[in-house]
Amino acid sequence: MQTPTPGRQPGLRRRTAAWRSRTLAGAAAATAGHDLRSHLRLGRKGLAIGVDIGGTKVAAGVVDAEGRILSQAKRSTPGNDPRAVEQVIVELVGELGAGHRIWSVGIGAAGWMDLDGGTVLFSPHLAWRNEPLRENLQRLLRRPVLLTNDADAAAWAEWRFGAGQGQDRLVCITLGTGIGGAMVMDGRLERGRFGVAGEFGHQIIMPGGHRCECGNRGCWEQYASGNALGREARELAAANSPVAQELLKAVDGDVARITGVIVTELAKAGDQTSRELLEDVGEWLGLGLANLAAALDPGKFVIGGGLCDAGELLVAPARKAFARNLTGRGFRPAAEIELAALGPNAGLIGAADLSRVSSRMHTQ
Repeated sequence: MQTPTPGRQPGLRRRTAAWRSRTLAGAAAATAGHDLRSHLRLGRKGLAIGVDIGGTKVAAGVVDAEGRILSQAKRSTPGNDPRAVEQVIVELVGELGAGHRIWSVGIGAAGWMDLDGGTVLFSPHLAWRNEPLRENLQRLLRRPVLLTNDADAAAWAEWRFGAGQGQDRLVCITLGTGIGGAMVMDGRLERGRFGVAGEFGHQIIMPGGHRCECGNRGCWEQYASGNALGREARELAAANSPVAQELLKAVDGDVARITGVIVTELAKAGDQTSRELLEDVGEWLGLGLANLAAALDPGKFVIGGGLCDAGELLVAPARKAFARNLTGRGFRPAAEIELAALGPNAGLIGAADLSRVSSRMHTQ
């Protein structure tokens, strides 16, 4: 989906049941080639709810026009049932909206969106296949709803309020269950011709490698994500390696309980094996970033997501691998690599902000 451009339709007044008709679809389609900086004033009033739907949790928050979260709530993602996920969203919006006057709702969902921003075409980690999520939620919530990819929402938040401020060409990478990606180019989200750009985690980096949920083998996210970190640690522990004793101790010998979160915690506490595992993931991360730099030439990479709780233990080896693999190294400027500033809340902040800017286009 493309970024909304409020200034395209000056003078429109559609205060009556705007959500019933065009709502945010026109805003989604009207963005290509337009810089939003001069239009963001339209979103300075009113509160919005942002909802970030991940593979394991659904997080929501009331967000003001400065990107501040006023109240927040979370639920576990209810398995693979699309209707159950919708019901969780309705419950969260009802709970958070009870104490605030809400202008609109933004949904950041893991998956590929159509260009109109109404349908989740495919989600590798959830059971959405051509799911008309925006239409379903607008019927249930009776408010304007904007639907965007969760990585796009996080990138927008970092560009507006976080580590990407002032950048004309920004690439954001979200490291969690898998790898999400997004680009903000000249003040707009770049989604490609069919709306599915930014799926960097599914570039094949190791032909014939580990099987990915998307159906291919050797995807980048199978080597540089939280899942990859946990898998490598479990394999080491399952072999009863003497260097894996701290890992086994942390889970009382139950190898299946080892996750990327546990490895990260041990690494931060000083366990050398966990640090080496993180370094391996960081090297894969840097290699993939070098590939992206060759194709996209951004000014900055912003790295976010749960795995970034490891901080420099992850990013330092990524920077080294990036410098080592960058095409034309030594003869060209290199993009900065920086940790995201907004943490795990970036997705819901960005979704809320996008929905606010979009919805005001139809009510000014």
